[in-house]
Amino acid sequence: MALDSGQRLADAVREATAVLSDAGVPTPRVDAELLADHLLGVGLGRLRAMLLGDFPAPEGYGELVAERARRVPLQHITGVAHFRYLTLAVGPGVFIPRPETETVVQLVIDRLAGTERPKVVDLGTGSGAIAASVAHEVPGAEVHAVEFSAFAHAWAAKNLQPLGVKLIQGDLRDALPEHNGSFDVVVSNPPYIPAEAIPNEPEVALHDPPEALYGGGADGMDLPTAAAASAARLLKPGGYFVMEHAEVQSEWIARHLREAGCWSEVTSHTDLNGKQRATSAVLSPGAPRE
Repeated sequence: MALDSGQRLADAVREATAVLSDAGVPTPRVDAELLADHLLGVGLGRLRAMLLGDFPAPEGYGELVAERARRVPLQHITGVAHFRYLTLAVGPGVFIPRPETETVVQLVIDRLAGTERPKVVDLGTGSGAIAASVAHEVPGAEVHAVEFSAFAHAWAAKNLQPLGVKLIQGDLRDALPEHNGSFDVVVSNPPYIPAEAIPNEPEVALHDPPEALYGGGADGMDLPTAAAASAARLLKPGGYFVMEHAEVQSEWIARHLREAGCWSEVTSHTDLNGKQRATSAVLSPGAPRE
């Protein structure tokens, strides 16, 4: 997108919206405004007021719009992702947190209500969005996070270190053996896409790291199954496990947990769009672990 020298901000944003719409960007107007605000740093409220006046477009705006039109994720261009009450550092090599995962965090927070100094671990933390939100919103919680990818671990460290989260680079399948049987909550948003299921959105297919998408095996269930096994190992009796997954996997995961012999209160949960995108369970006291 080439902007005329001295083009008005309102005209530039209008033109950017058309360019992004033609490129198939799902929210062209919002993205056009966010890119302008990324350069101006005035906040969306002030930006929208400026659109009513005779303000010039910021230098470099056309280049950012062109990059977004190539379906580079907005968050990779701005370097940040907004998640619940936090602004997280993100970029190439880390999965961009999604709004539907915010409901998983809420399940954890609701479960911890009234628990004094709870101990929580996030398996496969990625950017650290879940662990960071729990640490931020549950005062006194001892929060741990595990991430296998070196790239994602580096991003998570930026986001989690200021919040006091204990981050390790490791495999969710065997991480933290020294903490077996000590956690109040295990939460996970593991990779779960089947091997042959290529995401439709270019932002996901081309820019999210494959190791954060594909769950292993033809059905994508290797890592979700491993997360459940690790949760059974890490939780206290009566501890709470909640995991995000694809809508089509809800019934399979619920059945797997019920048949494992160590879980009770297996419950499916809907996301903001009413889709069954998370399942929780309670580790039965005295039951054999996976």
